[in-house]
Amino acid sequence: MVITSRDKVTAATPLTSLRPSGLMLSGILCSLLTLTACAPNNTDQDKTADTELDARAQTLEQLAGVPYKTLLTFDPQEVKQGGDTGITITTSESYSKPSSNIPASRKGDFFIGNAFFRQPWVVAPASTDSRDGLGPLFNVAACQSCHIKDGRGHAPMSAEDDADSLLIRLAMPATTSEQQQQLQNSLVEKIPHAVYGGQLQDRGIQGVAAEARVQVKWTPVPVKFADGHVETLRRPTYTLSNPGYGDFDPELMVSPRIALPMIGLGLLEQIPEADIKRQADAKDKDGNGVTGKYNWVLDPQTGKTALGRFGWKAGQTRLLTQNQSAFNEDMGLTSRIRPIESCTKNQPDCLKAPTGADEQGDGGPPVEVSNDVAKFVEFYTRNLAVPHRRNADDPVVLAGKKQFYDMGCIQCHTPRYKLPTTDDDRLEQHGQIIYPYTDMLLHDMGDDLADRTIAGKLPPKSAQVEFLANSFEWRTPALWGIGLAQTVDAQATFLHDGRARTPMEAVLWHGGEAEQQKQQVLKLDKKGREALNDFLLSL
Repeated sequence: MVITSRDKVTAATPLTSLRPSGLMLSGILCSLLTLTACAPNNTDQDKTADTELDARAQTLEQLAGVPYKTLLTFDPQEVKQGGDTGITITTSESYSKPSSNIPASRKGDFFIGNAFFRQPWVVAPASTDSRDGLGPLFNVAACQSCHIKDGRGHAPMSAEDDADSLLIRLAMPATTSEQQQQLQNSLVEKIPHAVYGGQLQDRGIQGVAAEARVQVKWTPVPVKFADGHVETLRRPTYTLSNPGYGDFDPELMVSPRIALPMIGLGLLEQIPEADIKRQADAKDKDGNGVTGKYNWVLDPQTGKTALGRFGWKAGQTRLLTQNQSAFNEDMGLTSRIRPIESCTKNQPDCLKAPTGADEQGDGGPPVEVSNDVAKFVEFYTRNLAVPHRRNADDPVVLAGKKQFYDMGCIQCHTPRYKLPTTDDDRLEQHGQIIYPYTDMLLHDMGDDLADRTIAGKLPPKSAQVEFLANSFEWRTPALWGIGLAQTVDAQATFLHDGRARTPMEAVLWHGGEAEQQKQQVLKLDKKGREALNDFLLSL
């Protein structure tokens, strides 16, 4: 947004008088750090704009439980983004502390889960039988290797980088009517590659060849703002070299993904399903050119379809399934929910490798991640606290917040939710008021951010790669804690493949539904960019 003399914002300007027009709210950018621009004040447009604003404002008020103007201005409650679970630490440990309201009687479970999250697993057989069974094919030996200090990962810095905190997901297009029907009904996650499966494992234990080596090449992409300022982006080109089990099919769809931060996941798990669904607009009923849909996925534990919440494409329903899927695909570990090794029938050495599986006493097959370990890790990932905001009442931050609202960012990054009080074990999350800035929905972010085939081509949009999600669609990530991402890990990067080194770089990669809004972002002057950046860094 360009602030003109007519609507110039000063520290003395009451932000409640700067309520955005509907057209300001009608635009949308729905991946990490989205921005849209204000529409001109034409009388005919204003009538439509007011209607659109009222509809969106009403939805936000219903979700938040407070008047819209309270959301727009400084809200002291918003300082506690994670509600009573939040913490005030602003160091490299900002993502690694337990919920501040966790009872002393439950802290032991948190720290036991922390130990299993941080310490590496080893190859079986080993004397440490509670932590053996790594592989045969795997990416890392510990959860912490991807989620560095419980934070986000980063893209490989060079061709020699080991890419520990980045994964490559794989999928094939459906070629039969049966496969198409299974995908459309969410009966399967994807069509895996017959040899390489659904995720590339770039390491193997002794005697088992790794599937391939991940390499990246960076190409500079300069982008110029209207005032002459230039941001130099970097475009990644990922290649898979040294294939261990034969050539890749040219139509294989390849999706690089960095690890997401671990904070606040237990809170996101408790957002009411109805609140997420009511924000969906998959058929663009309001006619603004912007859609949002929820992923409907198969829960591997219950065998039933349910709302997807976690992962870059919202392909996991709950933390328990998310964790055990990561154990299986990232570390080659079996569990009660994922009891089969991550080998395909075309990888005989993998299938014959030793296992660390033990009986669980429940009549099921032996597994490597015990039921107790799974519960401790679930409790740990549910209770990593969200840091409180900093400088939330600063005039520049508030000016940036007004831009964020005026430009329509809240169309995807829904600010506030009130969580229910449930009758289960989630005591810390009960009834919390949270400010995650996400709608938890999938959005088409355009060609630049879409995954490619191994041959470098764009897949058809009809090709599903993770239940209902295609290669162009990404779940809106939560923004809470983003201002401390590079305090936790100086190498942390943004967007699904880590190409963005700063929030503004992330903005400038947006396209598709957001192309028109991105062009408006390029009209921001230095003061406008700084205000918006300060707001984001305050989260």
